[in-house]
Amino acid sequence: MNLLADLPEARADEIVETLASGRGVRIERIVSHGQTSPDGFWYDQDEAEFVVLLSGAARLCFADGEVRLLAPGDCIDIPAHRRHRVEWTEPERPTVWLAVFYAP
Repeated sequence: MNLLADLPEARADEIVETLASGRGVRIERIVSHGQTSPDGFWYDQDEAEFVVLLSGAARLCFADGEVRLLAPGDCIDIPAHRRHRVEWTEPERPTVWLAVFYAP
């Protein structure tokens, strides 16, 4: 499998595909195309999340005020319950994320 090949059409809705899962871990490919978190929405997850941006661009905002602009190859480890949101994804081409969710 090539994570950047045969991307699903994500202009209408973000596409989340589970690639593998097992004891306390889940790996997803997420394809965004201009989507953002809804106004006022914050992710507050029981799992930690390690994210690698594979293509496109995105901006993550955290409830503590940190803002991270992600470009291809950038990664971030988000601890469980660190409130965050997707503030922006590139509207002109797909943004592809690899997200690994794991028990803290």
